Amino acid sequence: MSILTNDMSFKHRHLLGIEELSENDVSNILNLSERYIQLNREQQKKHNILRGKTLVLLFFENSTRTRTSFELAGKRLGADTINISVSSSAIKKGETLIDTAMTLNAMHPDLLVMRHPNAGAVNLLSHHVRGSVLNAGDGAHEHPTQALLDALTIRRHKGHLNGLIVAICGDIMHSRVARSNILLLQLMGAKVRVISPPTLTPTGIENLGVDVYHDMQQGIDGCDVIMMLRLQSERMQGSFVPSTREYFRFWGLDRKKLSFAKEDAMIMHPGPMNRGIEIDSEVADDITRSVILEQVEFGVAVRQACMELLALNLQKEG
Repeated sequence: MSILTNDMSFKHRHLLGIEELSENDVSNILNLSERYIQLNREQQKKHNILRGKTLVLLFFENSTRTRTSFELAGKRLGADTINISVSSSAIKKGETLIDTAMTLNAMHPDLLVMRHPNAGAVNLLSHHVRGSVLNAGDGAHEHPTQALLDALTIRRHKGHLNGLIVAICGDIMHSRVARSNILLLQLMGAKVRVISPPTLTPTGIENLGVDVYHDMQQGIDGCDVIMMLRLQSERMQGSFVPSTREYFRFWGLDRKKLSFAKEDAMIMHPGPMNRGIEIDSEVADDITRSVILEQVEFGVAVRQACMELLALNLQKEG
């Protein structure tokens, strides 16, 4: 049985990126997610909202948090959840993504969650399957559900998003999390700053409407929210920073740099964290400021909300 209220609507067949969403779409997802947070804290967590539906998880990149979160969300909604191991599948043997889509179509899945190292791969899949596709991260393009759970976490602590100053710090160049958060936070009225070394600042990033800083203390000054990003060494070809020790010295978050933000500034990180490289353990574990574990918890609720909204659209079409 659905927990949707009459004022909640979502007219998209897929969730591929924040770019396609309206302010109303985001609000509806966050409002429904709030209800799932409460349900997930109850003793009985499983519901039959997606009973009879099939959820396929297709991850071309390693993931712990995101994959587990989607899998848990699907199972709590009652969906038949299938994990496809790419490392041992026909894909690894040379099958094309379109061939994979055709194979999946023959199994009649309702929801497909995909993570892929190439930007645009999720969009390509969406054109060749009958079910709804959810983007779990495509290259350096987007990671929409991460941005949605980040927005939910901020809204629960601050009460709103409009007018807040949010600093996104670290490896902006290789981060799909940064791009999705920039799009969503600005859509909802927040002011976004990006702070990174010049070598990790994408050319033309200011065209997205953000303020760009290369000095951590200046960028953090007066911020309501500090969102640290992982240094994504696996995506780097060549040397972007002199050393991890130097990186932490100038762009890692510690008590001294944090003192320039507002006294009640939140500390966020999408994980996994590299302690002592992008964030100091004392700061990451500060229960009065850090909401990192809440981000993990709320991620399940956001993915439940997205799945229900998409499944409802499929039901209407069917």
